[in-house]
Amino acid sequence: MMGRQWRCRWAQPWTLLLLLLGPRLLVTHGWRRKGDKNSENTNILELYLPAVVEYALHVYNLRSQDMNAYKVVRVLRSWLELSEQKEEKGLVFSMELQFARTRCGKFDEDIDNCPFQATPDVNNTITCFFTVDTEPWKTEFQLLNDTCLEGSAE
Repeated sequence: MMGRQWRCRWAQPWTLLLLLLGPRLLVTHGWRRKGDKNSENTNILELYLPAVVEYALHVYNLRSQDMNAYKVVRVLRSWLELSEQKEEKGLVFSMELQFARTRCGKFDEDIDNCPFQATPDVNNTITCFFTVDTEPWKTEFQLLNDTCLEGSAE
């Protein structure tokens, strides 16, 4: 056999970077053409979703009976609600998030750098659905809905 080159089809540079970085907040975006009518919603999601996710995680940790903090493993789905209701004052985001338990207490200062807990006998993963009404430019958030299930989303 001549020097046949093997090439992995998924090994794009960005996937290798994700593998090297380890578990971080992973957001999947759908790519659209520039003239697409939904491109404005995509831009709004990209701009404001990180703050809304941070708010949802904060609310989850405050309400949790667990003394350990949870961090976002990944954003499973997210979208901007198109609502005509008058009660909502800003943008309404819906999202499905996967959280994992950390080794740190939920009131510790540096939760962002806290490692995930790796205890095999405890279910450390939570999948939650949130709907949040927000005016992110004013840093005002209101939780409209939250539903959480223990276990992996996979």
